[in-house]
This record gives sequence, structure tokens and C-alpha cells, in this order.
Amino acid sequence: MGWDEWERLKAEAAQGRSTRLRLDQLAPGAGGAGSPRGDLTVHQNDLAVIGSAAHELFQDFGRFSDHARLSSMTAAGGLKSQGFVLGAALDHVAERWIGQAQTLLDACAHISNHLRYTKNQHAADESHIAGTLSGITELDHGFDERNGS
Repeated sequence: MGWDEWERLKAEAAQGRSTRLRLDQLAPGAGGAGSPRGDLTVHQNDLAVIGSAAHELFQDFGRFSDHARLSSMTAAGGLKSQGFVLGAALDHVAERWIGQAQTLLDACAHISNHLRYTKNQHAADESHIAGTLSGITELDHGFDERNGS
């Protein structure tokens, strides 16, 4: 609402004319009030595919990386026991592998958890917004009834 419109509405109200609550909104079909699903849209299918891939990567990588770590540590132990310097280097690589693998596993878990949270939060936001707007509609309807509109 612009300043001129505000001043005009105040003048009309002072003269006893009825004014109504008006919400600024986009034209119907432009993603605003005319959109049946509102602006906050989360498609469960999209989230499910990404979340499923993250969970599958978490499970598979956890299993296979542990196998690689154990095999590398066994080989490193065998090489060290036979006096090869390569054994210590392989042991160092296996230790670093543990940290890197855990970082990737944490990231996969974070993605999966965040998507679940996002879906739930968007649903809650949409419900809150719908409740708030329906309350404004009820209030506006009450003003119309009182004024005989």
C-alpha cells in the first residue's frame, strides 16, 4: 500500500465510509494467492530419491570402506613384520582412510537427516501459513457481515 492510498483511506474512514482489509498479493496463477499449493512446495518424490541415495551410499560405503580398511591394515602389518618400509606407509594411509571415510559417512547421514527435517518443516510452515491466512479470511468475512456487504 502506497502513502497516497494510505492517506486516502484515512480520509475515507474519517468521513465514515467503510474500508476493508486488503492484502497485497500476486495475480492468480502467478504463484501467489491463485496457486493451489502456495509458494512453499516440497515434492516428496524428489526428496525421497535423494534421501534414499544418501542412505544407500551411507550403508554401502560404510561396509565396503571397512573391508578396504581391514585389508589394508592386515597388509600393512604383514609388510611391517617382514621389515618392509612400505608397511608403515600403508598403515599411515589406512589410518587416514578412517578419517576420510567417517567424514563422507557423516555427510551422507547429514543429507538424509536434513532432507527429512526439510520435508517436515515445510509441511509445518505450509500448515501455519494456511491457518494464518484462513484466520484473516474469517476476520475479513466478519467485517463484511458487520457492514452488510
